[in-house]
Amino acid sequence: MSEERHSQMAVHPLQVADAGELLKRGAIVRRTKIVMAVVLVVLGLGAARTVVSRMQNNKELEAGVVERGHNYVKTTLAKSSEAGQTIALPGTLQGYTQSPIYARAGGYVKRWTKDIGARVTRGELLAEIETPETDLQLSQAIAVQQQTQFSLDLAKSTAARWDALRKKDVVSQQELEEKRSASDQAASNLAAAVANVQRLSQLQGFKKLLAPTDGVITKRNVDTGDLIDAGAGGGLSRALFIVTQTDPLRLYINVPQSYAQLIKVGQTVVVTQAELSGQKFEGKVARTGASIDTQSRTLQVEVSLPNKEGILLPGAFVQVALPLALSRSLSIPNNALIIRGEGTMVAVIDEKNRVNIQPVQLGRNYGVKVEVMSGLKGGERLVLNPPDSLSAGDEVTFVAADDDKVAEPAGGKGKGDAQKQKP
Repeated sequence: MSEERHSQMAVHPLQVADAGELLKRGAIVRRTKIVMAVVLVVLGLGAARTVVSRMQNNKELEAGVVERGHNYVKTTLAKSSEAGQTIALPGTLQGYTQSPIYARAGGYVKRWTKDIGARVTRGELLAEIETPETDLQLSQAIAVQQQTQFSLDLAKSTAARWDALRKKDVVSQQELEEKRSASDQAASNLAAAVANVQRLSQLQGFKKLLAPTDGVITKRNVDTGDLIDAGAGGGLSRALFIVTQTDPLRLYINVPQSYAQLIKVGQTVVVTQAELSGQKFEGKVARTGASIDTQSRTLQVEVSLPNKEGILLPGAFVQVALPLALSRSLSIPNNALIIRGEGTMVAVIDEKNRVNIQPVQLGRNYGVKVEVMSGLKGGERLVLNPPDSLSAGDEVTFVAADDDKVAEPAGGKGKGDAQKQKP
């Protein structure tokens, strides 16, 4: 617009300085618009990112809900035991023979020749006993025997003379019978005297204590000069010596009635002792009691245990691992059981991966596993550690235990393997 035009309109024209300021204002406005556009774009990108993030979170939440809706369980198969069960029972080692030795003749200990720990053979001298009373009694018995012998000789000669006189009718028959009776009585007295001498002679033979068997002296209760009474005198505590045969050893264990039918003579057992770490000793079932004790309801079993090296000692406390004969009954892990008010049950998975609650009747408890008497036929897939929320009809996704995995067929995975894969 020209100055004339401005004059006509009564508008003063802009000065040169005002024009420059106007230009600056225009630039500021343009920059402001650019900044605002950038801010709007940033806000739009942020809003889009938020929307996308929320959509992704919603998808993950839905997937998590679906995932948690699945019941994942670990399973095992109900099957017969592949090996016999083994039970551990305590026992105490005993010598195969344990012979307490008592004095048969009373007297004083003259000397002893073997101490505890000494190995002896049968018939070896252990101790000698002085028996002065028995010696005097034997001397007296010998004198009595001689007297009765003289009396018998006299009675026989007298009876012979009276028999001759009777033939001449000098004496009566009654007198002859009396002389014959006196001869017979003298013969009987002599027999009694001879028997008494033999008895006392045998008692003198017991002055020497001899080992009745090969073994080890495990106890000595006498010393030189001790007064010894004849006979047992009240139990093992009064025994002069105890000789124990240490090879082999005996071992008695009491097997519960529930396992009694599975014990067989000749079975091999493994014996361990806590103090002999890492060492195992094999023995055999020698015999059984063939009856159940009515008090403890157990079967007594004798085990014969070789001990050639003498490592095991009589009287030691040991553990006996007793293998039982193979049982054809089903066995399942204890953690597959469901204990409820209705009884003992298990969770069985069918072909459609649905749960059925099956009641079972249990038999022997083997510790880790338990015997099933009825309720299962074998081959059923059971849920391990079933949760309390598990109920009949629930659909589950299972993972087989390591010892029950289905083998892969040639060329790819089997149905069982595919079923184990989690979605």
